[in-house]
Amino acid sequence: MMRLRNAMVLAVMLALVTAGCSRLTFIRPSSKSKSIPFPEAQVEHRVSDSAATKRRLATQDRLRLATQRLGSGDLVSAEREARMLLKDDPGSADAYTVLAVIRSQQGNTAQAGDYYKRAAELAPARGGALNNYGAWLCANGFPAEALVWFDRALAAPGYATPAAALANAGGCALKTGQYERAGRDLRQALSLDPDNSYALASMADNEYRQGRYFEARAFTERRLAAAPADPSVLQLAADIETKLGDKAAASRYVQRLRAEFPSVTANPGETTRP
Repeated sequence: MMRLRNAMVLAVMLALVTAGCSRLTFIRPSSKSKSIPFPEAQVEHRVSDSAATKRRLATQDRLRLATQRLGSGDLVSAEREARMLLKDDPGSADAYTVLAVIRSQQGNTAQAGDYYKRAAELAPARGGALNNYGAWLCANGFPAEALVWFDRALAAPGYATPAAALANAGGCALKTGQYERAGRDLRQALSLDPDNSYALASMADNEYRQGRYFEARAFTERRLAAAPADPSVLQLAADIETKLGDKAAASRYVQRLRAEFPSVTANPGETTRP
């Protein structure tokens, strides 16, 4: 759960829309400025702009500033900007997404979920908002309900990053024991984004749970080549090698886990998996 939650927070902060590192996608404003999410310059306002245009550009400026403050770790300023944005535009799904990330970083998981849900309700046709709420649900003990939101994200017209929702859906289906769906969604995600670290780790776990240890080993090796290791993937790799009877390889993964993550308890044997 911690692994998914941390990845979610990082993905929103960086406003990523690729699936590889991002199970949570930030909802971009309509501006085409390439400075998003952390611009160095604000939108230039022209005297000839209409009042409505000026308001729209001002809200975009406010959102950029909120995400910039969020990225720098200034949660107080980020929340202030997001609140001011909501005052100007009560229907801003983006502002609620920023508030959700802030609450998540502050450890207020429940309120973060409320904000993600509100963003999804305000933007029911935006795949990113739907995927965000699904990711929160899956990370917080509601995997079956999360699958509904991932399906909605995938059905959203113009959703630009379906690999993100597919990877999330596959990992969440795995939690519910739906191995067939997990394999289907994860393979689709990897066909779109072969280096999606979350999809690779989930696929390795899916193969492991079904007793296909050589296949699980292959996906674990791909996962370790795609991104820096985390404790769960190193433990999984050790479990796989134990099943394959390679005690030396299993020991190497355990030693690596202890060396790279000394605060994590390494299990030299097999981890129990549902």
